[in-house]
Amino acid sequence: MTIPPEIALANAVADGAREMALSYFRRPLEVDDKEDSSPVTVADRQIEAFMRARIAEAFPGHGIFGEEQDPERLDAAEIWVVDPIDGTKSFVTGHPLFGNLMALLRGGRPVLGQIEMPALGERWQGWTGRATTFNGAPCRTSGCTELSAALAYTTDPMLFEGDDLAAYELLRRSVRLLRFGGDCYNYGLLASGHCDLVLEIGLQPYDYLPVVQVIEGAGGVISDWDGKPLGLGSRGDVLASATPELHGKMLDRLAQLRATVPA
Repeated sequence: MTIPPEIALANAVADGAREMALSYFRRPLEVDDKEDSSPVTVADRQIEAFMRARIAEAFPGHGIFGEEQDPERLDAAEIWVVDPIDGTKSFVTGHPLFGNLMALLRGGRPVLGQIEMPALGERWQGWTGRATTFNGAPCRTSGCTELSAALAYTTDPMLFEGDDLAAYELLRRSVRLLRFGGDCYNYGLLASGHCDLVLEIGLQPYDYLPVVQVIEGAGGVISDWDGKPLGLGSRGDVLASATPELHGKMLDRLAQLRATVPA
C-alpha cells in the first residue's frame, strides 16, 4: 500500500518530536506560566518550531495552527493543527502520559490524525478511508452500546464549573466506571477498545482536532456536546464514544440536562 506523503511527513515529525521530548523529560526544566496560567517549557516551544519547519518544508502552501505560535495561512485549503506537548502538566511532573498531536484539515475537516506518546513508544494514526492503526496495526473501538456498561474518562473533574458541573455529575452517575487524567491518551485507549467514552470540556482545536480521525477510523464517534462535527471554531466541549448508539444516548442525556438549566 502506497503511503501518502502527508502520512510519511506525520511519521517523520513524530519521530523527531519523540526524540526531542525525551531529551527534556525528567530532567531539570524551567516552567513558565502562560496568560491562562497553563504551564509551558522550552520543550513545548522547540518541538513546535521543529514541527512547523518540517511542515513548511514539505508543504509550503499549507496553513498551520498550533499552541505556541501564531496561526499561519488559515485561508489555505489544507491546514495542519499541531500540539507539541499535550499534557504539559504531566510532562513537567515526570508522568509519562503526555503526547504529541497532529492533524491535517481539508475544507475544515480532519483527514489525518495522529497521537504520539513519546515516553510510551505508542502511536495511533488515522487517515480518511483507512482503518486507524496502533503502532502500525489496525485497531478498533469496543462494541459498547449502553451507558451503564461504559468505562469512561475525563481528564480533570475540576474543569467542570458552574452550570457545567451538572454535566460531570451526569457522567459520573451514567457510566459503570469513571477514571481521571490521561489528556490525549484517553482517545487512543478508546480507539483501541480499552475504554468506551471520553467527555471533556473547554478544549482547544489543537487538543481535539488531531484525535478526530483516530476515533472515526477505529469505528467510534466524536463531536461536540450538541452532536455537531468538530472544527477550528468549535467551543471545545467534546464527546467521544465507542459506538454510534452509545454516543447518541450520552448526547440525549446532555440535551435533557441543558433543557433543565435556566437560560
